[in-house]
Amino acid sequence: MAVKVKVGLIGALDMLKFKNMAKVREMAIQAAPANEITADFVINNNAKALHPDFQELVVDKVIDHAGAGAKTYLMRSKDGGPLAYFRAGQYLSLKLAIDGSKITRPYSISSAPKDALKGVVSVTVRSNPGGFAAEHMLKEFKEGDEILSSGPQGNFYYEPLRDPEHIVALAGGSGITPFLAMAQAIADGTEDFDLTILVGSRTREQILFGEELDALAAGCEKIHVVHVLSDEEADGFEHGFITADLIRKYAKEPYSVFVCGPEAMYRFVKVELDKLGLPRKNIRCEMLGVTKKIAEAEGFPAEAKGKVFDITVRQGSEEYKIKASSEEPVLVAVERAGITAPSRCRSGECGWCRSKVLEGTYFAPAENENRRYADIKWNYIHPCATFPTSDMVIEVPAEYTPK
Repeated sequence: MAVKVKVGLIGALDMLKFKNMAKVREMAIQAAPANEITADFVINNNAKALHPDFQELVVDKVIDHAGAGAKTYLMRSKDGGPLAYFRAGQYLSLKLAIDGSKITRPYSISSAPKDALKGVVSVTVRSNPGGFAAEHMLKEFKEGDEILSSGPQGNFYYEPLRDPEHIVALAGGSGITPFLAMAQAIADGTEDFDLTILVGSRTREQILFGEELDALAAGCEKIHVVHVLSDEEADGFEHGFITADLIRKYAKEPYSVFVCGPEAMYRFVKVELDKLGLPRKNIRCEMLGVTKKIAEAEGFPAEAKGKVFDITVRQGSEEYKIKASSEEPVLVAVERAGITAPSRCRSGECGWCRSKVLEGTYFAPAENENRRYADIKWNYIHPCATFPTSDMVIEVPAEYTPK
Protein backbone atom coordinates (compact mmCIF):
# COMPACT_ATOMS: atom_id res chain seq x y z
CA MET A 1 0.00 0.00 0.00
CA ALA A 2 1.37 3.39 -1.02
CA VAL A 3 2.08 5.84 1.77
CA LYS A 4 1.35 9.48 1.17
CA VAL A 5 3.80 11.88 2.81
CA LYS A 6 2.96 15.55 3.02
CA VAL A 7 5.98 17.83 3.12
CA GLY A 8 5.40 21.32 4.49
CA LEU A 9 7.23 24.46 3.43
CA ILE A 10 9.77 24.25 6.26
CA GLY A 11 10.45 20.59 5.47
CA ALA A 12 10.98 21.38 1.80
CA LEU A 13 13.46 24.11 2.68
CA ASP A 14 15.37 21.67 4.95
CA MET A 15 15.58 19.15 2.10
CA LEU A 16 16.85 21.82 -0.27
CA LYS A 17 19.46 22.91 2.29
CA PHE A 18 20.62 19.32 2.70
CA LYS A 19 20.83 18.85 -1.08
CA ASN A 20 23.03 21.93 -1.44
CA MET A 21 25.26 21.11 1.56
CA ALA A 22 28.07 19.56 -0.50
CA LYS A 23 28.14 22.57 -2.85
CA VAL A 24 28.22 25.03 0.06
CA ARG A 25 31.08 23.13 1.73
CA GLU A 26 33.11 23.02 -1.47
CA MET A 27 32.67 26.77 -1.92
CA ALA A 28 33.86 27.37 1.65
CA ILE A 29 36.92 25.15 1.10
CA GLN A 30 37.87 26.92 -2.12
CA ALA A 31 37.44 30.33 -0.51
CA ALA A 32 39.63 29.52 2.49
CA PRO A 33 43.38 30.32 2.40
CA ALA A 34 45.75 27.37 1.95
CA ASN A 35 47.39 27.84 5.34
CA GLU A 36 48.55 25.08 7.66
CA ILE A 37 45.98 24.21 10.32
CA THR A 38 47.41 25.23 13.67
CA ALA A 39 44.46 24.51 15.93
CA ASP A 40 45.41 23.00 19.28
CA PHE A 41 43.01 20.38 20.60
CA VAL A 42 43.24 19.20 24.21
CA ILE A 43 42.06 15.69 23.40
CA ASN A 44 44.80 15.26 20.77
CA ASN A 45 47.43 16.55 23.17
CA ASN A 46 46.29 14.14 25.88
CA ALA A 47 46.33 11.22 23.44
CA LYS A 48 49.87 12.08 22.34
CA ALA A 49 51.03 12.39 25.96
CA LEU A 50 49.59 8.99 26.91
CA HIS A 51 50.51 7.16 23.70
CA PRO A 52 53.64 8.77 22.24
CA ASP A 53 55.29 7.40 19.10
CA PHE A 54 58.56 7.44 21.01
CA GLN A 55 60.19 8.83 24.15
CA GLU A 56 63.66 10.33 24.31
CA LEU A 57 65.37 9.28 27.53
CA VAL A 58 68.69 9.96 29.24
CA VAL A 59 70.31 7.56 31.72
CA ASP A 60 70.39 9.51 34.98
CA LYS A 61 71.66 6.84 37.37
CA VAL A 62 72.92 3.27 37.22
CA ILE A 63 72.27 1.04 40.24
CA ASP A 64 74.38 -2.12 40.39
CA HIS A 65 72.74 -5.19 41.97
CA ALA A 66 76.03 -7.09 42.10
CA GLY A 67 74.84 -10.22 43.90
CA ALA A 68 71.92 -10.64 41.52
CA GLY A 69 73.96 -9.93 38.39
CA ALA A 70 71.72 -7.04 37.34
CA LYS A 71 71.63 -3.28 36.96
CA THR A 72 68.78 -0.80 37.19
CA TYR A 73 68.86 2.13 34.77
CA LEU A 74 67.00 5.13 36.16
CA MET A 75 66.19 7.35 33.19
CA ARG A 76 64.68 10.80 32.84
CA SER A 77 62.99 12.52 29.92
CA LYS A 78 65.46 14.36 27.70
CA ASP A 79 63.38 17.55 27.72
CA GLY A 80 62.77 17.46 31.48
CA GLY A 81 59.01 17.11 31.06
CA PRO A 82 56.71 14.27 32.20
CA LEU A 83 56.81 10.87 30.53
CA ALA A 84 53.83 8.84 29.36
CA TYR A 85 51.83 7.58 32.33
CA PHE A 86 51.57 3.79 32.55
CA ARG A 87 49.87 0.96 34.39
CA ALA A 88 52.08 -0.92 36.88
CA GLY A 89 53.14 -4.06 35.03
CA GLN A 90 53.63 -2.55 31.58
CA TYR A 91 56.91 -2.44 29.67
CA LEU A 92 59.01 -0.20 27.44
CA SER A 93 60.58 -1.28 24.16
CA LEU A 94 64.09 0.19 23.91
CA LYS A 95 65.71 0.87 20.54
CA LEU A 96 69.36 -0.15 20.47
CA ALA A 97 72.15 -0.02 17.89
CA ILE A 98 74.75 -2.73 18.52
CA ASP A 99 77.57 -3.63 16.13
CA GLY A 100 75.62 -2.51 13.08
CA SER A 101 72.40 -4.20 14.14
CA LYS A 102 69.32 -2.10 14.89
CA ILE A 103 67.25 -3.94 17.44
CA THR A 104 64.58 -3.49 20.09
CA ARG A 105 64.22 -5.14 23.47
CA PRO A 106 61.22 -5.03 25.83
CA TYR A 107 61.87 -4.44 29.53
CA SER A 108 59.26 -4.26 32.28
CA ILE A 109 59.14 -0.93 34.07
CA SER A 110 60.39 -1.35 37.64
CA SER A 111 59.49 2.15 38.89
CA ALA A 112 56.15 3.46 40.15
CA PRO A 113 53.65 4.98 37.68
CA LYS A 114 53.66 8.27 39.63
CA ASP A 115 57.36 8.70 38.83
CA ALA A 116 56.51 9.11 35.14
CA LEU A 117 54.73 12.37 35.96
CA LYS A 118 58.10 13.62 37.27
CA GLY A 119 59.81 12.59 34.03
CA VAL A 120 61.45 9.51 35.57
CA VAL A 121 61.24 5.82 34.68
CA SER A 122 63.48 2.82 35.33
CA VAL A 123 64.12 -0.63 33.87
CA THR A 124 66.21 -3.44 35.28
CA VAL A 125 68.45 -5.65 33.14
CA ARG A 126 69.82 -8.97 34.35
CA SER A 127 72.82 -10.81 32.94
CA ASN A 128 71.96 -13.33 30.24
CA PRO A 129 75.13 -15.26 29.34
CA GLY A 130 75.26 -15.67 25.59
CA GLY A 131 72.61 -13.00 25.17
CA PHE A 132 73.07 -10.11 22.76
CA ALA A 133 71.35 -6.99 24.09
CA ALA A 134 71.47 -7.58 27.85
CA GLU A 135 75.22 -8.17 27.97
CA HIS A 136 75.86 -5.10 25.81
CA MET A 137 73.70 -2.90 28.04
CA LEU A 138 75.27 -4.15 31.25
CA LYS A 139 78.75 -3.51 29.90
CA GLU A 140 78.26 -0.29 27.94
CA PHE A 141 75.33 1.72 29.33
CA LYS A 142 76.40 4.63 31.53
CA GLU A 143 75.06 7.87 32.96
CA GLY A 144 74.38 10.45 30.27
CA ASP A 145 73.65 7.94 27.51
CA GLU A 146 70.59 8.75 25.41
CA ILE A 147 68.02 6.04 24.65
CA LEU A 148 65.00 5.99 22.37
CA SER A 149 62.02 4.19 23.86
CA SER A 150 58.46 3.34 22.95
CA GLY A 151 55.56 4.49 25.07
CA PRO A 152 54.20 2.07 27.71
CA GLN A 153 53.11 -1.25 26.20
CA GLY A 154 51.42 -4.47 27.27
CA ASN A 155 48.36 -5.74 29.17
CA PHE A 156 50.09 -7.30 32.18
CA TYR A 157 48.38 -5.32 34.90
CA TYR A 158 45.62 -5.60 37.48
CA GLU A 159 42.16 -5.11 36.02
CA PRO A 160 39.31 -4.90 38.59
CA LEU A 161 36.70 -5.79 35.94
CA ARG A 162 38.45 -9.13 35.47
CA ASP A 163 40.59 -9.90 38.51
CA PRO A 164 39.58 -10.62 42.11
CA GLU A 165 40.99 -8.29 44.75
CA HIS A 166 43.75 -10.76 45.63
CA ILE A 167 46.65 -11.33 43.22
CA VAL A 168 49.25 -14.04 43.71
CA ALA A 169 52.37 -13.02 41.76
CA LEU A 170 54.94 -15.65 40.76
CA ALA A 171 58.31 -14.08 40.03
CA GLY A 172 61.57 -15.61 38.89
CA GLY A 173 64.82 -13.65 38.58
CA SER A 174 64.33 -10.29 36.87
CA GLY A 175 60.65 -11.23 36.51
CA ILE A 176 60.19 -9.42 39.82
CA THR A 177 60.29 -6.01 38.10
CA PRO A 178 56.60 -5.61 37.11
CA PHE A 179 55.58 -6.75 40.61
CA LEU A 180 57.91 -4.20 42.20
CA ALA A 181 56.07 -1.54 40.19
CA MET A 182 52.72 -2.96 41.35
CA ALA A 183 53.82 -3.00 44.98
CA GLN A 184 54.95 0.63 44.77
CA ALA A 185 51.65 1.60 43.14
CA ILE A 186 49.70 -0.09 45.95
CA ALA A 187 51.86 1.56 48.62
CA ASP A 188 51.33 5.07 47.20
CA GLY A 189 47.60 4.59 46.60
CA THR A 190 47.67 4.44 42.80
CA GLU A 191 46.39 0.84 42.80
CA ASP A 192 44.06 -0.87 45.26
CA PHE A 193 44.35 -4.65 45.53
CA ASP A 194 45.96 -7.27 47.76
CA LEU A 195 49.28 -8.52 46.37
CA THR A 196 51.15 -11.64 47.50
CA ILE A 197 54.48 -12.10 45.72
CA LEU A 198 56.21 -15.50 45.66
CA VAL A 199 59.78 -14.67 44.63
CA GLY A 200 61.87 -17.55 43.31
CA SER A 201 65.66 -17.25 43.66
CA ARG A 202 68.56 -19.68 43.89
CA THR A 203 70.13 -18.19 47.04
CA ARG A 204 69.59 -15.23 49.38
CA GLU A 205 72.46 -13.37 47.72
CA GLN A 206 70.78 -13.60 44.32
CA ILE A 207 67.45 -12.10 45.43
CA LEU A 208 66.74 -9.04 43.31
CA PHE A 209 65.12 -6.06 45.10
CA GLY A 210 64.83 -8.07 48.32
CA GLU A 211 65.27 -5.12 50.68
CA GLU A 212 62.94 -2.89 48.66
CA LEU A 213 60.19 -5.53 48.59
CA ASP A 214 60.49 -6.31 52.30
CA ALA A 215 60.30 -2.60 53.14
CA LEU A 216 57.17 -2.16 51.03
CA ALA A 217 55.55 -5.19 52.71
CA ALA A 218 56.43 -3.87 56.18
CA GLY A 219 54.80 -0.54 55.41
CA CYS A 220 51.61 -1.72 53.71
CA GLU A 221 49.22 -4.44 54.89
CA LYS A 222 48.13 -5.17 51.30
CA ILE A 223 51.62 -6.25 50.20
CA HIS A 224 53.01 -9.68 51.17
CA VAL A 225 56.37 -11.08 50.07
CA VAL A 226 57.43 -14.74 50.29
CA HIS A 227 60.97 -15.67 49.25
CA VAL A 228 61.45 -19.17 47.80
CA LEU A 229 65.04 -20.46 47.58
CA SER A 230 65.81 -23.43 45.34
CA ASP A 231 69.49 -23.96 46.27
CA GLU A 232 69.57 -22.86 49.91
CA GLU A 233 67.65 -23.58 53.11
CA ALA A 234 67.24 -20.75 55.62
CA ASP A 235 64.88 -19.73 58.41
CA GLY A 236 62.06 -17.49 57.21
CA PHE A 237 62.39 -18.68 53.62
CA GLU A 238 60.49 -21.32 51.68
CA HIS A 239 62.68 -23.96 50.06
CA GLY A 240 62.31 -25.61 46.66
CA PHE A 241 60.22 -24.42 43.73
CA ILE A 242 56.95 -22.53 43.35
CA THR A 243 54.40 -25.34 43.24
CA ALA A 244 50.62 -25.55 43.30
CA ASP A 245 50.75 -26.48 47.00
CA LEU A 246 52.85 -23.41 47.78
CA ILE A 247 50.44 -21.16 45.89
CA ARG A 248 47.47 -22.62 47.80
CA LYS A 249 49.33 -22.02 51.06
CA TYR A 250 49.48 -18.25 50.55
CA ALA A 251 46.50 -17.55 48.28
CA LYS A 252 43.24 -16.04 49.51
CA GLU A 253 40.14 -17.15 47.63
CA PRO A 254 39.20 -15.88 45.11
CA TYR A 255 42.45 -14.86 43.40
CA SER A 256 44.25 -14.40 40.12
CA VAL A 257 47.77 -15.61 39.38
CA PHE A 258 50.26 -13.39 37.55
CA VAL A 259 53.49 -15.00 36.25
CA CYS A 260 56.75 -13.38 35.12
CA GLY A 261 60.12 -15.07 34.80
CA PRO A 262 62.48 -17.02 32.52
CA GLU A 263 61.36 -19.64 30.01
CA ALA A 264 62.24 -22.58 32.28
CA MET A 265 60.02 -21.15 35.00
CA TYR A 266 57.05 -20.82 32.64
CA ARG A 267 57.42 -24.46 31.59
CA PHE A 268 57.42 -25.64 35.20
CA VAL A 269 54.73 -23.32 36.51
CA LYS A 270 52.30 -24.12 33.68
CA VAL A 271 52.00 -27.69 34.94
CA GLU A 272 51.48 -26.51 38.51
CA LEU A 273 48.84 -23.93 37.53
CA ASP A 274 46.82 -26.64 35.77
CA LYS A 275 46.45 -28.31 39.17
CA LEU A 276 44.75 -25.25 40.67
CA GLY A 277 41.68 -25.38 38.45
CA LEU A 278 41.51 -21.61 38.07
CA PRO A 279 39.43 -20.00 35.31
CA ARG A 280 41.62 -19.10 32.34
CA LYS A 281 40.87 -15.41 32.82
CA ASN A 282 42.44 -15.61 36.28
CA ILE A 283 45.86 -16.58 34.96
CA ARG A 284 47.96 -13.81 33.45
CA CYS A 285 51.45 -14.36 32.00
CA GLU A 286 53.90 -11.65 31.09
CA MET A 287 55.37 -11.96 27.60
CA LEU A 288 56.82 -15.43 27.20
CA GLY A 289 59.36 -14.48 24.57
CA VAL A 290 60.30 -17.07 21.97
CA THR A 291 61.93 -20.37 22.87
CA LYS A 292 65.62 -20.78 22.17
CA LYS A 293 65.01 -24.46 21.37
CA ILE A 294 62.59 -24.12 18.48
CA ALA A 295 63.80 -27.32 16.79
CA GLU A 296 62.36 -29.23 19.77
CA ALA A 297 58.94 -27.57 19.49
CA GLU A 298 55.96 -29.70 18.52
CA GLY A 299 55.30 -29.42 14.80
CA PHE A 300 58.68 -28.03 13.79
CA PRO A 301 59.64 -29.72 10.48
CA ALA A 302 62.60 -32.04 10.98
CA GLU A 303 63.93 -31.38 7.48
CA ALA A 304 64.39 -27.68 8.30
CA LYS A 305 66.54 -28.25 11.40
CA GLY A 306 69.95 -26.58 11.15
CA LYS A 307 69.27 -25.07 7.71
CA VAL A 308 70.09 -21.53 6.53
CA PHE A 309 67.76 -19.88 4.03
CA ASP A 310 67.80 -16.85 1.72
CA ILE A 311 65.31 -14.16 2.65
CA THR A 312 64.35 -11.29 0.35
CA VAL A 313 63.11 -8.37 2.43
CA ARG A 314 61.09 -5.67 0.68
CA GLN A 315 60.60 -2.41 2.54
CA GLY A 316 58.99 0.33 0.50
CA SER A 317 61.14 0.87 -2.60
CA GLU A 318 64.13 -0.92 -1.01
CA GLU A 319 64.96 -4.61 -1.35
CA TYR A 320 67.48 -6.54 0.74
CA LYS A 321 68.94 -10.05 0.44
CA ILE A 322 69.77 -11.63 3.79
CA LYS A 323 70.49 -15.03 5.34
CA ALA A 324 68.37 -16.54 8.10
CA SER A 325 68.73 -19.68 10.19
CA SER A 326 65.68 -21.88 10.57
CA GLU A 327 66.27 -21.77 14.33
CA GLU A 328 66.08 -17.99 14.74
CA PRO A 329 63.08 -15.68 14.35
CA VAL A 330 62.84 -13.86 11.02
CA LEU A 331 62.98 -10.56 12.92
CA VAL A 332 66.39 -11.41 14.39
CA ALA A 333 67.81 -12.04 10.92
CA VAL A 334 66.33 -8.79 9.62
CA GLU A 335 67.80 -6.78 12.50
CA ARG A 336 71.19 -8.46 12.27
CA ALA A 337 71.37 -7.28 8.64
CA GLY A 338 71.02 -3.69 9.85
CA ILE A 339 67.44 -3.27 8.61
CA THR A 340 65.25 -1.14 10.86
CA ALA A 341 62.00 -3.02 11.44
CA PRO A 342 59.09 -2.30 13.79
CA SER A 343 58.73 -4.42 16.93
CA ARG A 344 57.63 -4.17 20.54
CA CYS A 345 56.87 -7.35 22.50
CA ARG A 346 59.06 -9.85 20.57
CA SER A 347 56.66 -12.58 21.72
CA GLY A 348 54.09 -12.68 18.91
CA GLU A 349 51.51 -10.82 21.00
CA CYS A 350 51.30 -7.14 20.05
CA GLY A 351 51.35 -7.45 16.24
CA TRP A 352 53.60 -4.41 15.87
CA CYS A 353 55.97 -6.27 13.52
CA ARG A 354 53.15 -7.67 11.32
CA SER A 355 54.54 -8.42 7.84
CA LYS A 356 53.36 -10.02 4.60
CA VAL A 357 54.82 -13.29 3.27
CA LEU A 358 54.86 -13.26 -0.54
CA GLU A 359 56.75 -16.52 -1.02
CA GLY A 360 58.04 -19.32 1.15
CA THR A 361 57.11 -21.43 4.17
CA TYR A 362 57.57 -20.84 7.86
CA PHE A 363 56.83 -22.19 11.35
CA ALA A 364 55.09 -20.34 14.18
CA PRO A 365 55.09 -22.11 17.58
CA ALA A 366 51.62 -22.62 19.05
CA GLU A 367 52.47 -20.83 22.30
CA ASN A 368 53.29 -17.65 20.35
CA GLU A 369 50.49 -17.90 17.80
CA ASN A 370 48.42 -14.78 18.37
CA ARG A 371 47.64 -13.80 14.80
CA ARG A 372 44.13 -12.92 13.74
CA TYR A 373 42.34 -15.48 11.60
CA ALA A 374 42.38 -13.09 8.63
CA ASP A 375 46.17 -12.67 8.95
CA ILE A 376 46.66 -16.43 8.95
CA LYS A 377 44.43 -16.77 5.88
CA TRP A 378 46.16 -14.00 3.93
CA ASN A 379 49.69 -15.01 4.93
CA TYR A 380 50.66 -12.25 7.34
CA ILE A 381 53.15 -13.15 10.07
CA HIS A 382 54.64 -11.77 13.26
CA PRO A 383 58.35 -12.00 12.32
CA CYS A 384 59.42 -11.89 16.00
CA ALA A 385 57.82 -15.32 16.52
CA THR A 386 58.14 -16.86 13.05
CA PHE A 387 60.92 -19.18 11.85
CA PRO A 388 61.79 -19.75 8.16
CA THR A 389 61.53 -23.29 6.81
CA SER A 390 62.42 -22.36 3.21
CA ASP A 391 63.67 -19.41 1.20
CA MET A 392 61.24 -16.51 1.64
CA VAL A 393 60.15 -13.19 0.18
CA ILE A 394 58.53 -10.86 2.73
CA GLU A 395 57.25 -7.31 2.92
CA VAL A 396 58.28 -5.58 6.14
CA PRO A 397 56.86 -2.15 7.07
CA ALA A 398 59.24 0.68 7.83
CA GLU A 399 59.64 1.83 11.43
CA TYR A 400 58.92 5.44 12.35
CA THR A 401 61.82 7.16 14.08
CA PRO A 402 62.35 10.81 14.95
CA LYS A 403 64.51 12.93 12.66
